[in-house]
Amino acid sequence: MKRLAIYCGSATPADPLYLQVAREVGSTLAARGIGVVYGGGRLGLMGAVADAALAAGGEVIGVIPQALVDAEVAHRGLTELHVVPGMHQRKQAFTDLSDGFVTIPGGTGTMDELWEALSWAQLGYHAKPVGLLNTAGYYDALIAFWGKMGEVGFLRPQHRDLLIVADTLAALLDAMAAHRPTQPIVRMKTADL
Repeated sequence: MKRLAIYCGSATPADPLYLQVAREVGSTLAARGIGVVYGGGRLGLMGAVADAALAAGGEVIGVIPQALVDAEVAHRGLTELHVVPGMHQRKQAFTDLSDGFVTIPGGTGTMDELWEALSWAQLGYHAKPVGLLNTAGYYDALIAFWGKMGEVGFLRPQHRDLLIVADTLAALLDAMAAHRPTQPIVRMKTADL
């Protein structure tokens, strides 16, 4: 994995643990020679990931919609900053520029990015690993929901392992490196659907 898209919040929660984790993600990826592709902002966890990776000598590529540039939240000190018309183009660029996806704590936008990466993997639009860093149990309910989708039958058995979950970054990166693509929907027979 040469580059990973990092999905996370642009907010700064009161608990300093979340900023600490964001900084760890940025510095660890840089130390491993893995570039960061992220939302291009300077605020919150996004800015912390970018700043830590840059401080550790890493490559950081931001992809940000023009509206957020206009709102003056773009990070201007990145290796590259791609300005795109909107969110659809932003998520496509994340997929095009990265070799996988890591989601750390975030809100609605982070969830949108995670679910699209999972949906695209399920459909066969990409075969890249999709990781979820479950910091301090932040994603426990989401992980339970993922299991519930499989239990009920809305998530096919061959797709249950698309979401790679770990509580530590090292374990997550190791599991993502061992990722093997599953059979996507576009390659399934009608009887299997």
